[in-house]
Amino acid sequence: MNIWVDIANPPQVLFLRPIIVELEKRGQRLVVTTREHSETILLADRFRIRHKVIGAHGGATFWGKGIAIVLRALRSVWYLRNQNISLAVSSSSYSQAIAAKLMNIPLVTFNDYEGNPGLHIICRVAKKILVPNVFSRENLYPYGASEGQIEFYNGIKENVYLGGFVPDPKFLESMNIPKDRIVITMRPASEVSAYHQFENPLFEEALKYVAGRKNTQIILLPRNSEQRRKYEGLGLDNVIFPNGVLDGPNLVYYSDLIIGAGGTMNREAVVLGSPVYSLFMGRLGSVDKTLIDSGKLVWIKDGEDIKRIKMAKRDRSENEYQKTSQNLVVEIVDKILEE
Repeated sequence: MNIWVDIANPPQVLFLRPIIVELEKRGQRLVVTTREHSETILLADRFRIRHKVIGAHGGATFWGKGIAIVLRALRSVWYLRNQNISLAVSSSSYSQAIAAKLMNIPLVTFNDYEGNPGLHIICRVAKKILVPNVFSRENLYPYGASEGQIEFYNGIKENVYLGGFVPDPKFLESMNIPKDRIVITMRPASEVSAYHQFENPLFEEALKYVAGRKNTQIILLPRNSEQRRKYEGLGLDNVIFPNGVLDGPNLVYYSDLIIGAGGTMNREAVVLGSPVYSLFMGRLGSVDKTLIDSGKLVWIKDGEDIKRIKMAKRDRSENEYQKTSQNLVVEIVDKILEE
């Protein structure tokens, strides 16, 4: 079978990589496409995924996004026109959904957040929507999904690609961070995402609060050059702005705590056992709500909550991270390929 896999953003590189490996192991011929957006291309190249770059992110405006999505869909159709594609697979790629509809090929897609307006496209096109078993399927019905489209897999998305994680004991040494420092990784919100079209003042407030504590070393991961300039302009001496792409899982594991205004890195911290605080201000998804209710993720909702952030060295005497069996990837690929 000829399968088209589309990768639209950096987290999808990590998530779809083990699925790509398992599909190829089963003898499937894959055509992988990517999009110019943040570190997507750099990560795909780092993991030696053969891919064709098609299109770029449309920016912060609704019209810019919409035009970029449609143009990318049309370019994808043209690129794939003679490749006899039988199945499309992605993690809620709107361009792929449109292209799959135009080419009349079935789409199997993943979703773990019900706050994206583009789900109106995905849910009306997909043959199958695979979601984590803590996901509330009813939240997809307003977007046009039916009960028969939705299937569950065990765990959350981050379990899929962190199952084989092995910590690198030399990681912090490679970062030149003194061992006695409290290492805090912070990630601002993606202000160009369709579900986050607003400022998040809590992030800067939390950054200043944490930077003002003794013996802290902050690793700040801006989403783009504009965010980097903004936070560099604060002149905080104990904040590092890494150049290039870091080993994300090791960074999360070796951080004493994570403070994120997005989603993926926060959930990676849950899987890898790092204390994590969420500054997310968009619509709370069912996966994150479950993690908050279980106490695995602390939600910071206002300035007073910022004072609840506990800054201390983390004890890694035991491997507390959740090792996930390769059986999860096998289970997911079985669901992708079944009729």
